[in-house]
Amino acid sequence: MPIFEKPPLETLTPAKDRWTPIYLEHGRLEVDDSSIKWIGADGLVYRLPVATISAIMLGPGTTVTHAAIKACADSNTPVCWIGEDAMRFYAFGITPNHDNTKPRIHATLWADKKKRAEIARRMFARRFPELDVHAHSIAELRGMEGLRVRARYAELGQQYGVTWKGRNYDKSNWYLADNINRALSAANASLYALCAAICCALGYIPSLGFIHDSGPIPFIYDVADLYKDITSFPAAFMAVRQNPADNGELARLFLKERIEQEKIAQKIPTDLEELIQ
Repeated sequence: MPIFEKPPLETLTPAKDRWTPIYLEHGRLEVDDSSIKWIGADGLVYRLPVATISAIMLGPGTTVTHAAIKACADSNTPVCWIGEDAMRFYAFGITPNHDNTKPRIHATLWADKKKRAEIARRMFARRFPELDVHAHSIAELRGMEGLRVRARYAELGQQYGVTWKGRNYDKSNWYLADNINRALSAANASLYALCAAICCALGYIPSLGFIHDSGPIPFIYDVADLYKDITSFPAAFMAVRQNPADNGELARLFLKERIEQEKIAQKIPTDLEELIQ
């Protein structure tokens, strides 16, 4: 059987010109006939142009061969291990010859306090399009964002007929929170997973945030906050309206629909190119 031949580095498609990440579940990823192929549980076989994909996201029920992982590495294509429908993020593998342009730029901008503040303002400007963000300090913008989010929760509560008493949850005891708070936490966690998979595949550094600075993945929180208004927030309220006893499954289903409708996986790479510079 022919072995996948490592393409010359200079012939590989740059990350910015590659397809958006591809999600695979319930099947086998292997090398055959000098290419990568996916054999689904339904028996269908798909040839994957691995050198033109920005990342391969492997979901539940996936088997992958050593040769397939090596072929991805040779093609400069990151691999992420995630949960069902890309709604969990477990780990990722970066290739030895992966371009380090993105992490270098990210780290350089983060290390410069003025540039870090400028990028934070660009992110806030996405939520306050009519506000002169340069007329306010980062602390003031954080406070304004908190007020905006609280108003958004109240608005969604009225829109979907869900009782809203405020954002309140205890990480040590999930069931102390009311239904809508549990739904929001479930939807947000799933959104973080998708953002983490895409950001890691692109080469950004999850631990270096521009607005957030605590926790293990502050940059992922920065990115997810750009899309919560149109994804996880409405998904959570829709789920509780339909089933007040939802354990998070319905919230994640609605989130998946919102992500697809809003083309979030396609937007993130483009938006980050505009913001992180």
